[in-house]
Amino acid sequence: MTDSPFVYGDDPDLPGWKRWELRDPTRFNGFLGPLAVRLVDGKALVRMVPERRHSNLRESTHGGALLGFMDVALFAAARSFGTIDAGGAVTLDLSAQFIGTSTIGEPIVAEVELLRETGRMLFMRGLVKQDANVLASFSGTVRKSSPKA
Repeated sequence: MTDSPFVYGDDPDLPGWKRWELRDPTRFNGFLGPLAVRLVDGKALVRMVPERRHSNLRESTHGGALLGFMDVALFAAARSFGTIDAGGAVTLDLSAQFIGTSTIGEPIVAEVELLRETGRMLFMRGLVKQDANVLASFSGTVRKSSPKA
């Protein structure tokens, strides 16, 4: 879809991954940078590389940046599951528990699973990891966009 606000296609830098990136870098998603996504064993893996702009004063990924990543990971995962297209869906709730710290410059991955899909809702949960280190757990509900009249 050429009028999509997102780029979603093979990632030339990460074979086996899809690149998921907002075309307009001035929107919030642009702050996170390009994400990569792939499906493995029924879970969506959503990957980003935290940069200095995502760091806190302890040289770890700031909690706000992690929350933003978790939120966007819900949508990247839902797109990968084929449950939504770009635009129109909204987050109804997002709950997070911070567990560990990260290293800036090293990839972090959200492992997202779809718990249930209804006509209008997606219920998902996930873990954010850096290698074997669990950084956070989260769950969220996404309301699909309304059909166009």
